[in-house]
Amino acid sequence: MYCNYCGKVIQDDANLCAYCGTRIGAIVARKRLVRPRVGRKIAGVCLGISEFFDLDVTLVRLPLLAYLIAWIVMPEEPKLLPAAPAAAPERVAG
Repeated sequence: MYCNYCGKVIQDDANLCAYCGTRIGAIVARKRLVRPRVGRKIAGVCLGISEFFDLDVTLVRLPLLAYLIAWIVMPEEPKLLPAAPAAAPERVAG
């Protein structure tokens, strides 16, 4: 079988072209949002979202990775302390 997009020879049962990454056949998206047991990296959340919405898993992982990096790198705004109460004037004995 040949890829319709890049023209390379691929396996007959392939869902994605190994050369250009294009989906070859019509893949049925999952009906439920679940974390798959096969093919996941850490917990399978990104893979489950990508299969549910029929997206490439990289498109789900990149924004998450960017968020985690920004969370670590970006400093928090400075903590604002309440203003100290004004001191009462001292009384002079006299």
